[in-house]
Order: sequence, then structure tokens, then C-alpha cells
Amino acid sequence: MLIQLDFKSGKPVYLQVVDQIKAAAASGALKPGEPLPSIRPLAEQLRLNRNTVAKAYTELEGQGIIETVAGRGCFLRLNNSPFRKEVRRQLLADELDHAVVQAHHLQIGRTDFLALAAERFDAFEQKRADAEPNSSKQEKP
Repeated sequence: MLIQLDFKSGKPVYLQVVDQIKAAAASGALKPGEPLPSIRPLAEQLRLNRNTVAKAYTELEGQGIIETVAGRGCFLRLNNSPFRKEVRRQLLADELDHAVVQAHHLQIGRTDFLALAAERFDAFEQKRADAEPNSSKQEKP
């Protein structure tokens, strides 16, 4: 799993780690039950304080994305969200509100914004389908 940090983005580093692990889980790059890197090696790889990585893992565990097994490490949970549907919708609405504000500041109109959202959703689905081990990829002779 490759995590890339942008120290100039203004977004806290631990949240960047959280977002990238969530994206890897959503895209299928991380499979349910798969172990996450241990805190110390990941912190060394990213050149971060161990407490920063621990904070990211705590946040992920609080969101129900990962689970910690004593003595074994952290693992990606099954895709069963602990949140009710209306809570999940509100979490997504908050993210969309941020994207709408960004679109406004970048002078992107509604039509272009919705087209871009559809394009990104399609690209995500394609990426996920490509990551599936049972995808119907045909090898050429």
C-alpha cells in the first residue's frame, strides 16, 4: 500500500493517512481481513512520529474501518458499516458540501461539477473492477 503525503496541503497528516487507507479499502486495493502495516514501520516509511500513525489508526478504528487484534495488529474490517444509513448519508453530504464550496471557488458550474462527479465515479468503479481477482480480464495469446 502506497501512502503519499502532502505536507503543504493544510490538511492534517493523520487525516491524509486515514483518507488514503479508506480509499485503498474502497477501491479493493486492501481486502477485508488484510493486515495494515504496523505503526512503527509505517511511521518510519512516511517519516512521521509514531503517535501520528497511531492517531490515524485510532480514527479508522473509531469509524469502523479497521479493527485491532491484541498481539496481532490492525486489520481491515469486513465492509459492514457500523453507521445507520442516515448517518452514512450525512457523512457523505458533509464531504459533498466541501466539494461544492471548492467548485464554487474554482468557478466550476453545476453541470460541469455533476459531469466531473459522474466521470470520477465511473473511473473509481473501473479501478475497483480492475482490482477484483475474478474480473473477466482476457489474456491475449
